[in-house]
Amino acid sequence: MSIEAILSILDNLEKLHKSLLRIAHDKTALIKNGDVQGIDALLKEEQAHLAAIVQMEKERQQKVIGYMKGQGSPVPMNPTVSELIEVTPEPDKQRLREAKDRLLHAIHELKWQNDLNQKLTYQSLQFVNLSLDMVRPRPESVNYSKNEIEGKKEVKDIPSFDSQA
Repeated sequence: MSIEAILSILDNLEKLHKSLLRIAHDKTALIKNGDVQGIDALLKEEQAHLAAIVQMEKERQQKVIGYMKGQGSPVPMNPTVSELIEVTPEPDKQRLREAKDRLLHAIHELKWQNDLNQKLTYQSLQFVNLSLDMVRPRPESVNYSKNEIEGKKEVKDIPSFDSQA
């Protein structure tokens, strides 16, 4: 088995992650504009991308296992690209490193953008809660007795001196 199939899968994974990054950027704009329907549509598209990434990752693992077995190397339970690079002959190592670096770069950008979206969503929720708190009446401020509502003020007899003290 050649390394070309694995490199192709890594390139496809990179493309999927970059597509997810585009969705994350679009989501940022929608969060800023408060477009809930647009966000919902993007979330559905995002789920489809995630399912494709999971499928592609399973395929990558199968190809890596087949390649490592073909090389006569011990095969770990879930082989990584780094473990594959260790057992790959020198001409292919550099190509694998470059594909791995590009994929990691796309993943890091996506993580950063998703963190930003999470913070923006949290701030939006805080703003909504603040707005609701300002509009909502406070129960403690309208806690009057029936006599106070009718205009009669109650005065309770509280002794000013307690002899047992």
